[in-house]
Amino acid sequence: MYPIISTEELVPRVRVYRIQAPRVARKAAAGQFVILRVNEKGERIPLTIADWDTTEGTVSVVFMEVGTTTTRLARLGVGDALADFVGPLGNPTEIENFGTVCLMAGGFATATIMPIARAMKAAGNRVITVVGARNKDLLFWQDRLSAVSDELIITTDDGSAGRKGVVTEPIKEKLERGETIDRVIAVGPSIMMKFSALTTRPFGVKTIVSMNPIMIDGTGMCGCCRVSVDGQTRFACVDGPEFDGHAIDWDSFMARQRTYIEEEKRSLEVCRCPEAGA
Repeated sequence: MYPIISTEELVPRVRVYRIQAPRVARKAAAGQFVILRVNEKGERIPLTIADWDTTEGTVSVVFMEVGTTTTRLARLGVGDALADFVGPLGNPTEIENFGTVCLMAGGFATATIMPIARAMKAAGNRVITVVGARNKDLLFWQDRLSAVSDELIITTDDGSAGRKGVVTEPIKEKLERGETIDRVIAVGPSIMMKFSALTTRPFGVKTIVSMNPIMIDGTGMCGCCRVSVDGQTRFACVDGPEFDGHAIDWDSFMARQRTYIEEEKRSLEVCRCPEAGA
């Protein structure tokens, strides 16, 4: 069992949990993820590692309460424990001195871009971080990102903080002005990552995205997390989770993500109203 050491609600429906998992903490690296189960009968879900502390032996994960498993996870508190907490899984982000690196994050992926920004800065890169949210009330960790970014740009859909618009616009403007960006890494909703890749493609800037498919075992055996990359089938759990955004078949990937929408809705209804499933 993996005890929860601390919890914090960052913004409505988005929480960070610090989990006691010393073996995972010792090997964690930027860009990797864990697979957890809330209880023995629970669904296995992947969550990207947001931070870790090798001295305390803890790993932090950030999640948004959207479905059955994250709803059950949100009901836990300090002192409760998770049945499984497996990791670190996946390949770490490629970290080296590329020059100028632009990191783009949407929604609660702000947390998962943080260790990548820290590692890129430590490697000597000029780090530009762009964070997008629907409004100012959904922004968090701006202070942490500022500390490891040479430039932090905030965008909101309604203009209540930063500039009004989407995360791709500031980068498109920089590229159109002829500014040099050597690499882009985008983490967030699939639609945001797709348009990040579409934005940089005409400029030939290598763009890495972190895929978040349906995933079960995390070993490449079940095949649920397959992604078409350059026409070849790849598995996000063992070949990723990061891939060249310009090489992904986004239409097939996003269609696969919608496969279980109706089942997920019914499951969530039962979760929120247990008597309905009796």
